[in-house]
Amino acid sequence: MSVNLHGIATVVPSTFYPQDAALEVMQAWIGGDRRTDRLLRGIYHKSGIEGRHSVVTDFAPDGSGGLFRDPRDGAFRVPTTGERNAVYAREAPRLFVEAGRRALEGAEGIEASDVSHVVTVSCTGFVAPGPDLAVVHGLGLRTSTQRFHLGFMGCYAAFPALRMAEAFCRADPDAVVLVVCVELCSLHLQASRDPDALVAGSVFADGAAATVVSRREVQGRGLRIERFGTTVAVDGENDMAWTIGDTGFEMVLSSYVPKIVGTHARSAISPLLDAAGVRLEAVARWAVHPGGRAILDRVEQGLGLGTEALAASREVLRRYGNMSSATVLYVLDRLLESAPGAGEPIVAMAFGPGLTIDAGVLSTT
Repeated sequence: MSVNLHGIATVVPSTFYPQDAALEVMQAWIGGDRRTDRLLRGIYHKSGIEGRHSVVTDFAPDGSGGLFRDPRDGAFRVPTTGERNAVYAREAPRLFVEAGRRALEGAEGIEASDVSHVVTVSCTGFVAPGPDLAVVHGLGLRTSTQRFHLGFMGCYAAFPALRMAEAFCRADPDAVVLVVCVELCSLHLQASRDPDALVAGSVFADGAAATVVSRREVQGRGLRIERFGTTVAVDGENDMAWTIGDTGFEMVLSSYVPKIVGTHARSAISPLLDAAGVRLEAVARWAVHPGGRAILDRVEQGLGLGTEALAASREVLRRYGNMSSATVLYVLDRLLESAPGAGEPIVAMAFGPGLTIDAGVLSTT
């Protein structure tokens, strides 16, 4: 009996920043010299992003400030890690609960009382009791529900969460696993002129996504798990990293990442496709994590894909930016919306610190 994803739910914060508005904020905050202004314009205009959502309201027309801007005079300020994490502790649980609620509402034939396991995922904040308990209380799940949290794994973390859910379902045919990813990347915006920090500030955003995993038959849109795989591009170990600093979490995202990912994409995916009995040429739909436009371009070239293969990934990047672990679920949701036929293979990939390449072969139900 197969293990299935019963649809996917997505949620974003209500505050939306057009990319041009985000550029103006950064120019006002750290710009003013010719080199930085030129870098900012080039990075933001070539990002492939039209806008992003955020829990930070400081820069909205009706925003009151308080985190990145002094509410008294509007002056820019650099918040401490503690101040940023306090916002995470306030805002993240709401998104975890709402995404989980929508996922259960979309999983026909499954009730909150059926959920046996909750797996929460996030790398942009820490709080205990954690979001896993917030989901149990917020959705009225049984207090005996088993809870697990995957933290600080980065953009590929949805895959370990789904592998965990699959393992629970393989071990217990009656298991129903709720997986919820929430990332508030915008809390860690940095007032830095370092090119890596500028790139990170131009692409990362906030968002949540959730799915229900079980061995029950899917009623409606869904995905069947065929196989997962993971590998590490050891030559990129120092090119993508996520560390905790005194003024937020600091991202290392070097300009070499797209090249490294593109170089290793085929060797990473080929063993997985072979094990699943799927030919690369037979895969018309790909859910590649849109870490940035250059990453999508390099993956497309490395795998020899047609221009439409990554259309869903490019659409998610354009509309939402990079929401870390939640993003690949957004791409899968877009692919399901296009009403593919049953049994069609979909390959999903994401990348994270290490440099880790995680992937999965799924098929439509």
